[in-house]
Amino acid sequence: MKDQIPVSFRSLSKKFGKVTALDNVSIEIEAGQIVGLIGDNGSGKSTMLRHIVGVYLPTSGISETFGVPSHKMDGEILERIGYVNQESSLISWMKVRDLIEYVSLFYKNWNSELVNEYVRDFEIQPEKRISALSPGEVQRVSILLAIAYEPELLVLDEPAASLDPIARSKFLDTIMNIIQRDNRTVIISSHILTDIEKIVDRIVILKKGRILENCPFDDLRDRYVELTFTAIGNGTIPEKIPLKTVREIKRDKNCLIAIVEGAEAGMIEDLSGKLSCEIKERHLTLDEIYCIMAGKEKEGGKR
Repeated sequence: MKDQIPVSFRSLSKKFGKVTALDNVSIEIEAGQIVGLIGDNGSGKSTMLRHIVGVYLPTSGISETFGVPSHKMDGEILERIGYVNQESSLISWMKVRDLIEYVSLFYKNWNSELVNEYVRDFEIQPEKRISALSPGEVQRVSILLAIAYEPELLVLDEPAASLDPIARSKFLDTIMNIIQRDNRTVIISSHILTDIEKIVDRIVILKKGRILENCPFDDLRDRYVELTFTAIGNGTIPEKIPLKTVREIKRDKNCLIAIVEGAEAGMIEDLSGKLSCEIKERHLTLDEIYCIMAGKEKEGGKR
């Protein structure tokens, strides 16, 4: 049904022998979002995505895609899902043009106009054989094949890893265009966090098979701020910042830079008056936020 939640995990665990790849994961991903899935290598990102598309069976718990067990999806539901992984495997002896035509036969919603637009914008060479393509070119073709039938749910596992910066920029524009259409949902896993933060609505952070964070990206950005304290006139920089949520501090003779969690506007203005300092604020990048959160987890700190 069209109103089903695209992805739902309930107490999902996955083990490979003695290795636990996912550990009691529960999450729902609603329609109309771009969700960024991030974490270290081995955190369980690919395992999670492969459950969504029905490649893996849960060891325990439930994985549902569009309201049915993911591993039991029929052809009608599979037509609603596009999937791209980092290790794209295409039929090597076929020409790009022939592969596109072959794959189009399986999808009634195939959009030839979108294909032509993508071929042009990404400079895909239809007469080339797949075996003659570079890794980046193979990835472009894989993305094309996944979006050409306009799936409701697009699952992307490191889709831009082999793309050059210009192609990555065009790819991100493509994702933004896709999400505008009829409540589409995109789940993207990537180590290129500078790309992720440009497009996502929600961030899910995995750590050792568990969900470390699941929240709107704007909320995560508002949680941490970098404050630069500069002495005014002949004033001096204080030895300590009277805040309980200071995570990191760097200092020199004339300024102090502090990473603060949960700072509010009124609190910062109050500090400026008390310390006789000029205080400048900066939102952290997703890369910086992730390093702080991953570091806190290693130290056993509270979130």
